[in-house]
Amino acid sequence: MKIKSSAILIVLVSGFIAFLPKVHPVSPPPDGGYPGGSTAEGQSALLSLTTGGFNTAVGFLSLRSNTTGAFNTAIGAGTLLANTTASENTAIGAGALLSNTGTLNTANGVFALFSNTTGNANTANGDRALFSNTTGDYNMAAGLLALFHNTAGVYNTALGASTLQSNHQGISNTAAGYQALYVNDSSGTGLGSYNSAFGAFALTNNSDGEANSAFGTGAMEFNSTGLDNVAVGTDALSSNTTGGGNTAVSRHKRSFGLKSTTRSFQSSYFPAGTRNGVHSGLKKVRRALSAAAR
Repeated sequence: MKIKSSAILIVLVSGFIAFLPKVHPVSPPPDGGYPGGSTAEGQSALLSLTTGGFNTAVGFLSLRSNTTGAFNTAIGAGTLLANTTASENTAIGAGALLSNTGTLNTANGVFALFSNTTGNANTANGDRALFSNTTGDYNMAAGLLALFHNTAGVYNTALGASTLQSNHQGISNTAAGYQALYVNDSSGTGLGSYNSAFGAFALTNNSDGEANSAFGTGAMEFNSTGLDNVAVGTDALSSNTTGGGNTAVSRHKRSFGLKSTTRSFQSSYFPAGTRNGVHSGLKKVRRALSAAAR
């Protein structure tokens, strides 16, 4: 009985398939397919390919020099033009990663990572982001001209238009907000390192200052060479240029400073919703300091 039922089912399925509309291939058939799972479309795209596999090149001269590099994606004129043996790079936008010979780089935007040669594991999103990078590794830039002048700096993160734009060799900097750390390491000495700036114009004029942390619009805006400062709030420590070891907390553009050697104070010193909260907070700070000194 089971055998008979199975036979009937097979006949019904076969009959159903027979009446399905015939599937036709794409017309005209897709071109650009090459051995090894590679795809090329555009004048001289993947022209030099030998054994490299699973590459995709779309656009004039994209991956033009690639020979054995694999798993690369180049979309746009001149993308990954100089790449020969490096693998796992992605370039989208005319001229992105044009000079690249490094690996594990991602560039999205016209001329993003344009000058990169041996730099590895960099990510650039935005027009000319990380444009000048040559040997720097592990940098992340998102925004127009972010980390534009960086050449050999490593471990930098720039989020926002013109963030860390002038940085050449400074390392381990983090900037988020329009022109945050804009002038950092503009001299190219590599002294501007280990800084953190969050907010538009935060640490924007910092040149050689190091180990500074600025949180808020305009925080430490005019700092140039000051070291080991912490500024929290709008315009906190905005007038500081060369001073070091300061901590400033700002509220509504009013700030008070405490030397880094003093004990820290919680935000409860500034009661929310109190008109004279800053002044009463200062009184509490003074009382706490007096008690600690006894």
